[in-house]
Amino acid sequence: MKIIAGLGNPTKEYVGTRHNIGFDGVTAIADKYRISVTEKAHNALVGKGIINGERVLLMKPQTYMNLSGEAIGDAMRFYKLDPEDLIVIYDDVNLEPGAIRVREGGSAGGHNGMKNIIQHVGTEKFPRVRIGVGEKPKEWDLKDYVLGHFSRDDEPKMREALGNTVTAVEMIVSGDIQRAMSAFNKKKKAPEQPAEETSES
Repeated sequence: MKIIAGLGNPTKEYVGTRHNIGFDGVTAIADKYRISVTEKAHNALVGKGIINGERVLLMKPQTYMNLSGEAIGDAMRFYKLDPEDLIVIYDDVNLEPGAIRVREGGSAGGHNGMKNIIQHVGTEKFPRVRIGVGEKPKEWDLKDYVLGHFSRDDEPKMREALGNTVTAVEMIVSGDIQRAMSAFNKKKKAPEQPAEETSES
């Protein structure tokens, strides 16, 4: 069994904000596999289903972002799962809007929800899908930025990102995280400079 947890904040005012893109990732998976994520358990909204022959529990912690680990840790103990059975989907301000990155593990990178999950799970070694929401403008407060909504220009990029997130999670659930990393962790190449600008004098 795998737990697929998307991070976000409950209550209506946070719907559609950058910080809730993890919730949106779980919704996209639920829509494709017709899984109802409405049952209340482990201080979260959950739904059970099958992806590529593997039983999954979709989770949207209702603890608020900074205490996400309480819900996820409780579910993992209940089902007696190992860290590698957890997949976390969350926002990343260090990635451009619409980009996604798949990782087998790693630090929280300043994300308070991930810090709390690492604390409760007891390790950094669990798969995650980071969805880029873009870097905050210099004049903005970080909290105001992540709790704000996407621009009209960013909305189609985010729809594409959610589709890619579903594909990446499918690969991870099937035990093929390396293929997911290869498919989605590519960085854009810098434009090549004209030959005369790169030649030695």
